[in-house]
Amino acid sequence: MGASKKQDNTFQAARSASQPDKNEKATFAAGCFWGVEAAFAHVEGVVSSVVGYTGGHTENPTYQEVCTDKTGHAEAVQIAFDPSRISYDQLLKVFWGIHDPTTLNRQGPDVGSQYRSAIFYHTPQQKATAELSKQKLQRSGRFTKPIVTEITPASKFYRAEEYHQRYLEKRGETSCSSTP
Repeated sequence: MGASKKQDNTFQAARSASQPDKNEKATFAAGCFWGVEAAFAHVEGVVSSVVGYTGGHTENPTYQEVCTDKTGHAEAVQIAFDPSRISYDQLLKVFWGIHDPTTLNRQGPDVGSQYRSAIFYHTPQQKATAELSKQKLQRSGRFTKPIVTEITPASKFYRAEEYHQRYLEKRGETSCSSTP
């Protein structure tokens, strides 16, 4: 039985090596990254997530630096997703549903450009899908104010300090006060 299990593991490793990773990346900012990460953590088709900073000009920023609102970075979540299990458009529906995209540089009690609503696209298709999704949502009448979410190319993503990763999960919480 031990040899059979070893053969199975060898087969799985060989199969994985012969099939390139089909996952895609998506990066979203919607206020405090703890709540955003928690919202995507259990979405079917989301393979992994990491919280960090992106969209700014400071290299290797720390949390303390980002909190000064001087780095230009947003608190963001970068996820890997399996497009055969969930579409980018479905991820956008989650994104739109977890925050108020009509408030500029603010979500709940969190204020500053680091809490802005932003979609950082990784491909031209993601850009087109995000823009269409935003237009549809604006026309839907769900919001009376204009949607201020920026749609911008993904730039270097800096992983946040380890204590921020899966922050709410580690504490047995499912949301934070800045996520509706």
